[in-house]
Amino acid sequence: MGRQKQRSNRPLAPLARHAPLLAVTVVLATPLVWMVGGSLKSGAEMAARPVALWPADPRPENYADALSAMPFWRYLGNTLVLCVGSVVGTLVSCSMAAYAFAILRWPGRDVVFGLVIATMLLPWQATMIPRFLLIRELGLYDSLGAIVWPTFLGDAFSIFLLRQFFRAVPGELVEAARLDGCGDWGVLWRVVLPLSRPALVTVGLLRFVDAWNDYGGPLLYLSDPAKFPLAYGLERFVSSRSSETHLLLAAAVLFTAPIVGLFFVAQRAFIRGATTSGLKE
Repeated sequence: MGRQKQRSNRPLAPLARHAPLLAVTVVLATPLVWMVGGSLKSGAEMAARPVALWPADPRPENYADALSAMPFWRYLGNTLVLCVGSVVGTLVSCSMAAYAFAILRWPGRDVVFGLVIATMLLPWQATMIPRFLLIRELGLYDSLGAIVWPTFLGDAFSIFLLRQFFRAVPGELVEAARLDGCGDWGVLWRVVLPLSRPALVTVGLLRFVDAWNDYGGPLLYLSDPAKFPLAYGLERFVSSRSSETHLLLAAAVLFTAPIVGLFFVAQRAFIRGATTSGLKE
């Protein structure tokens, strides 16, 4: 009888272990469900009390109304240019810098790496004015290049992440590639980068999301509304349609959905890269 009772309680054990995780998931998912539900409501349903989590009569045409109320596709095109350009610039510059810090041996390497990491302590507001003045002197003001080109100079966090992953590449493979006649470019391109795809996906995804959500950069460097990205276009939409909450939520869903979909597509490589980048010290 004791064994039968113990077996009958076993199916409840996983549920008990995962109960805190399920509770946190419900808390975090509720605002998203409410946003999607509100985007399908009418204006009257949004104002109704008590508030319903899901509409009684869904209105998918709210998305079409939100799209027609702002130049969504122009904003989306500008955003994709910024995101793709930023990802390319970050991966190119940070992979080369990380290779220099992880594989190459040169005097003062660790000191220089420490200085690079120390730049992470500087808030964006501290470098905002110098960057603006430099961008203006280079003639890049009011162009998407003002946001894209600086990514080709690298950033400390991405360099750190890639450097930690590159350090996990077996030294025997690097030496074998050198014996086969590969220089540093060959080792980086043929050995290190193919083995570091999870880390590259992680850095690229983080940079894509950062560029997608960037509001301060376009606000500082752009003045032509035709060049605004989605983040700034959404803010203008909110200020002009503040009374139409259902359309605001529909626009928010349109803004959020691509990022959520991108994460689900790349989540396996993202999680692998994020969890293995710090294994080797």
